[in-house]
Amino acid sequence: MDAMKAWYKSKTVWGALIAIAASLLHGFGIDLGSDAQNQLADLAVTLAGAVGGLIAIYGRIRAESTIGGN
Repeated sequence: MDAMKAWYKSKTVWGALIAIAASLLHGFGIDLGSDAQNQLADLAVTLAGAVGGLIAIYGRIRAESTIGGN
């Protein structure tokens, strides 16, 4: 397990955040089943990857210097 990935690409992180949110919602009388939580985790990872890609493209467009070798 040497490969590194960004935290927002981790299904475990998103699953934990969704589990916390589901617990809070349950306290208010709203129940999310485990299937819904799994689907939300998948969606969150997909959206986070897409948003990360868009931010990278935006950053490259706004950059003041060019990309190149030495």
